[in-house]
Amino acid sequence: MKKILSISATFALSVLCASNVAAITVSDKANKLAQENIIIDSHIDVPYRLEKNWVDVTNATPDGDFDYPRAKQGGLNAPFMSIYIPASLDNSANSTKLADKLIDYVEAIVGRAPHKFAIATSSADVQQQFEKGLISLPLGMENGSPIQGDLANLKHFYDRGIRYITLAHSMANHISDSSYDLRRKWKGLSPFGKELVKEMNNLGILVDISHVSDAAFYQAIEISQTPVIASHSSLRVFTPGFERNMDDAMIKALGENGGVVQINFGSTFVTKRANAWSKNRSAEQKKAAEKFGKDSDEFKAYVTKFNKENPLPYATLDSVLDHIDHVVELIGIDHVGIGSDYDGVGDSLPTDLKDVSTYPNLIQGLLDRGYSDNDIIKILAGNFIRVWKANEEYAAKH
Repeated sequence: MKKILSISATFALSVLCASNVAAITVSDKANKLAQENIIIDSHIDVPYRLEKNWVDVTNATPDGDFDYPRAKQGGLNAPFMSIYIPASLDNSANSTKLADKLIDYVEAIVGRAPHKFAIATSSADVQQQFEKGLISLPLGMENGSPIQGDLANLKHFYDRGIRYITLAHSMANHISDSSYDLRRKWKGLSPFGKELVKEMNNLGILVDISHVSDAAFYQAIEISQTPVIASHSSLRVFTPGFERNMDDAMIKALGENGGVVQINFGSTFVTKRANAWSKNRSAEQKKAAEKFGKDSDEFKAYVTKFNKENPLPYATLDSVLDHIDHVVELIGIDHVGIGSDYDGVGDSLPTDLKDVSTYPNLIQGLLDRGYSDNDIIKILAGNFIRVWKANEEYAAKH
């Protein structure tokens, strides 16, 4: 009987601890900071979500991480819509077609609800639309594949509203090596990639070094005449060996460049444990796919069973705050922001940061760690706007 009671007490304690992890008491001050200031999240994958399954995000949706009511609840008013192009479309005209199609989707969102949303093509647009109570939808291209080695395409996408380009994604493309691609085709940037960075500077398109290899990062930093961004990256010190994240030397170089790292919220990006879980799952799924075939019922059953028996160890709000703290400790408060990857990292978001309604939780966490109101305003948008304006000012002269 004593043993049964002990097990029951342990279970009750575990439930209490789990509820404590999820229960964030948000102060009026945190909510006020969220509602009265611009929040730029530099990477939200709504357009590709709509490509897979169209839903009307101008109203509440039953799934996904973003829609208008939740954005308003969280105070989000300037989410960069990610024009994500899968690496499988590299070296194909279909990459350019898809990019235009995804931009069409964003324009359709605004067309459905011009009283709620507006396209933003400048930092001034964001400020003006914020004052009107509109949610700005600036555009960033994730994977430069649609440029197709032609600077005329760069100008085309600038004219369509693209204001940053993530040079590569999960494989090397015609611009840059990828952190995920071990072949290191270019040993950094390609000759065209180096030319592209210069022309991006001239047009006022921010250079985004998320996803690229370390060598490509340093070459982009050296070539760019303007501050660069990491639109949705976290820190390698917390995920050793994960090149997709930035190490301390890169963070310091980014600071010297005047740039900003926008912290990715995905659990596998922010904790060593979740990152190891992800690598193990990928390895196990690869073996199962080779054994059963990726499209087989046996493979699908295996994946379901594996996920049930090996649940993802979710990161927490504190995990994300640790990344912000580390950037601030290394290079100061002026170089960190938010690049959540909502609608892009699936069911891997941390406890208390599950969708765009939860920015007040992040703000509360920053307040609890002693950040001032001005510091928080910089993290929410000020730092990114500074970099964006620096790129606009350079382009205006060139």
